[in-house]
Parts: sequence; structure tokens; C-alpha cells
Amino acid sequence: MNHHVLVPSGLVALTGFLVPWLVARAHWAQQVPRLALGVWAACGAVFATATALLPAQMVLSGESSHRLADMMLTLRPPTVEQLLHLNGRERFALALSLAVLSLPAAAFVRRLVGARRARLRHAGVLRLVGRYDPALRATVLDDERPAVYCLPGRSRRVVVSSGAVHTLTPAQLAAALAHERAHIAGRHHLLVAAAEAFSAVFPRLPLARHGGTAVPLLLEMAADDRALRRCTRDALATALYALASGRAPRSAFAAGGPSAALRMRRILTPYSVGHPVLRGLLTIASAGLAMAPLVVACCSFPG
Repeated sequence: MNHHVLVPSGLVALTGFLVPWLVARAHWAQQVPRLALGVWAACGAVFATATALLPAQMVLSGESSHRLADMMLTLRPPTVEQLLHLNGRERFALALSLAVLSLPAAAFVRRLVGARRARLRHAGVLRLVGRYDPALRATVLDDERPAVYCLPGRSRRVVVSSGAVHTLTPAQLAAALAHERAHIAGRHHLLVAAAEAFSAVFPRLPLARHGGTAVPLLLEMAADDRALRRCTRDALATALYALASGRAPRSAFAAGGPSAALRMRRILTPYSVGHPVLRGLLTIASAGLAMAPLVVACCSFPG
């Protein structure tokens, strides 16, 4: 068996099973959500790449396999000239890799297109029944139930119910609006689509199962942190309490929702930034060190 399959196999095990298991149980993840989101995104990208490279390494000859391992480890993609001079087996290996990579890519595109269509339909309804408030820079929808949500993407807009305008104080309303604008500015809908795509293609994979639940919550926490640059903790926490029962379309981000209670406790409980970051970096470094023996083995034996 070609020993160069060890690196992609190790990366599959590391990013698909070990790191998701560690991050899902780590307390630091909710304290520094942007770092945790970076880990989840990196795991998804590396897992997809390693899964695509694995069948290629299985069919390549020893010399070609070693060249591919060198390119992967040194992050040097093949040039156009190298691609044009591939032999039959190498072309077959490339076709296998592209076929495997197309599965999560196609699922990601489907999720993006489906969510965009839903947002466009909802935006069309809002143009008919809502009214734009220049002071709030948001669309106001007549509804007694307090709710604040946003439609990300090209149809981006923040929506506020009349119940929220009457219920929330100016400081609370500003905090809720800042939270929603953080979702839009951070393009959080892309990470949601990626998590949903992985859940659809690899439903039993720990990366998909844990990431599918962790990523949406971490995105809400990241938006909370960004909103706190413009508002007080009390204003945001009390706004979440008032909006906890509010509803929003499936393709939108709502300021309240089921995670409101957990996020309120997090907002009202300050923490030291240094320790969570160090624990997160230690988790990443430990996972990286686990790959060292496989990398050394593949670099040491070319055939």
C-alpha cells in the first residue's frame, strides 16, 4: 500500500473526528467564538481537501504520489504546464479528486442558492408590507410581537417589528440592531451554508454533527461580541431577554431565539480573554503535532 496515503488519512481523522470532538467539549470555544469559528472553518476546508486527495494517492504511482505529497506539504499547487503534461493515471487521479471535492462544493452552492431565493421572496414581501425607517436604518414591520432579524447577502436588510420598537428602550434597540448588522458585515450566512452542506454530505461525521450545532451558536456569540463594541452589556442582555420569543424566517438571523438565555449569561459574566485564547491555541497546536510523525514518514521515503 502506498505510504503517502498516510498524510491525507491522518488529516481526515484529525479534522473529521479528533479536533471536532475536542472543540465541541472545550469551554474556551464559547469565550472566544471567532477563534472557534476559525477552527471549524479550517477543519472543514482541510477535511474536504484531504478527502479529495485520498483516492488520488491510492491510484498514483510511487513517484507521482511523492510529488503530490510534496506539493501538499509545501502548499505548492501544480502549475498549468504540469497539469497539461499529466499521464493517464495522473489524469484519472485528478478526476477522482475533483469528483470527491464536487460533493461538498455542490451541496454548499445548493444551500446558498436556496437560502438566497428564500431571502429574495421574503424581501419582496417586506417591500409590500414593511416601511423603511431612515432613523433606524431598518425596515419596520407591523407586528405586536417584539422581533429583530436580518436578511444577509445581496438582499441585506435589518427588520424590526413595531412591537420591538415599542417594547425596547433606545439603548436596547440600538444593541439589537448592532447585533444584526454584525451578522451582515461578517457574512455569517456563508458559514451557515457550509455547515449545512457538510451535514448533508457527511451526516454521521463528527465534524458535521458537532459543527452543525456549534457553528450557528458561535455565530450568534460572535455577533454579540461585535455589538458590544457599540453598546453596553446590560443593554444587549436585556434586549435578548425581550426578544427571546421573537421569530424570524429560516434564512434570516434573529437577535433572540432559543440561544438567548445562554448568550445572556455569557454577556453578563465577564472573563479573561488571555486564558481562553491560550487554551484554544494549545488545542490547535496539539492537533498539529499529532500529524508530525506522518509528515516525517512521507518526506523520508519517496517511493
